[in-house]
Amino acid sequence: MNDEEWKALYPIGTPVVAHPGIRPEDPLVVAVRKRQAEGRFVEEADANLCRALTTVTRTPAWMLGCGAPVVSVEGYTGAIHLAHIDMSVEPPSKAAVARG
Repeated sequence: MNDEEWKALYPIGTPVVAHPGIRPEDPLVVAVRKRQAEGRFVEEADANLCRALTTVTRTPAWMLGCGAPVVSVEGYTGAIHLAHIDMSVEPPSKAAVARG
């Protein structure tokens, strides 16, 4: 989906689940989750790559100079590629609502 298609469907404030680092189905995330389940040590940096934010969009989508469609969300500084954004059926976190 490009930025114009996104803007036509999803206004600012749309509830989403954002994956700023790596999507949950990525093999690295699967390996980290497996190590966590086994009680093995997991580097904090690895755990942060795998985080998901239940939040809302704070900008319309736009295209970066390289052509990547992105959007900004509450609770994260910077842009997140639209491929790393999922629509949410859950309400956003209280922290995201407080900032919005």
